Amino acid sequence: MSYTVKVSQIAPTTSQDQLKDFFTFCGQITSIDFNAEKRSATIAFAKPNAAKTALMLNGGTLDGAHLDVTSDTVHNDDHANHDEHGHPIGQEDKPRAGIAAEYLAKGYVLTDDILQRAIDIDSKQGISKRFLSYFHTFDKTVGEKALGPDQTVSAKVQSTLNTATQQARSIDEQKGISKTANDYYASAISSPFGQRVFAFYTSTSKQVVDIHEEARRIADEMKAKQPSSATGTSATAASSGGPPPDPKTQAAPTVV
Repeated sequence: MSYTVKVSQIAPTTSQDQLKDFFTFCGQITSIDFNAEKRSATIAFAKPNAAKTALMLNGGTLDGAHLDVTSDTVHNDDHANHDEHGHPIGQEDKPRAGIAAEYLAKGYVLTDDILQRAIDIDSKQGISKRFLSYFHTFDKTVGEKALGPDQTVSAKVQSTLNTATQQARSIDEQKGISKTANDYYASAISSPFGQRVFAFYTSTSKQVVDIHEEARRIADEMKAKQPSSATGTSATAASSGGPPPDPKTQAAPTVV
């Protein structure tokens, strides 16, 4: 089963690939029915959570056009706590505020209204059990390996974090965690601001400024991995949380 949204008012210069880039960080896309003549598309997602996030993009700007993102169906979050231990979490499992931060970090422009919309969804729907389980388990596992029994990386004070970061990175490489989409969290919670990162991703109590702060952390992490890249994204998502371009083809610009 797929979950669809309708997108209209697409700019004449926007290609199907650009549209896919725009929506792909909502979650897994199963198909895009793109009508170039009418400048509209129907996008199908694998999970309702992703479709609901896509609706959050209504009013967003891509190639100078304000997109209309609608659905004839009410998409409710799937709160099932799937037992997929050791598997990367899905994009659709992340808090909406976290996804919004990724958009900003990748160079899209989001208004504070859209950031507040993401916060409100998290507050009303809660953060997925699967994401919380992953984050708590990951924090505890890395903490115990790096710091000792019953330790978590996020709970450590700054004096121990430098050592924890190096040890966690070593464990990360040994376990192949760096090959997954989740290695950012290992680096983030092993840093001096680890407690704030942990609170951001596990609590629904957020403010718009918190999303901007997390976006800067993500952007800094991406710049550290790609120090020679400086080109920016060709599209922005003003008034909405447009998903980031494919990191394989476009580098992340500086978030200001």
